[in-house]
Amino acid sequence: MILKLLTLALTTLTVIPGGAHLFELPAKIGMTEAEYFTAQSIYAGWALFGVAIFAAIAANGFLSWTLRRKDRVAARSALASALLICLTLVVFFIWVFPGNQATSNWTSIPGNWEDLRRNWEYGHAVNAVITFIALLATGRAIIGKAAT
Repeated sequence: MILKLLTLALTTLTVIPGGAHLFELPAKIGMTEAEYFTAQSIYAGWALFGVAIFAAIAANGFLSWTLRRKDRVAARSALASALLICLTLVVFFIWVFPGNQATSNWTSIPGNWEDLRRNWEYGHAVNAVITFIALLATGRAIIGKAAT
């Protein structure tokens, strides 16, 4: 039971930053250069969410492993959640991280900042959807056989 609650808590933590980015996108996508770079400064320290991401992957993976013989559907759901959270890292490093690098974490303004902004914002929006689906998969895993 503790593993299930820990896995749910950690997976929930991975939804928070993506959800915040998703809901702020409409307000930020049309900002001027100065407004946008000012707004981006609020994300200093958000890299700490990486701890929750890796912990959620590990917890879902371990939950999957512990359920593999008792409840295969729940085990597959936990594994799906772990893999979906891994997918968010792929999206992050392909579309989001290059913007962070090219702008020195949004402290310097390159000529293509609008392209970087678009990729950064929509990359985070995609990750919000993926992590929400991962949360649902974790929920299915912790419910177990009672859901069938």
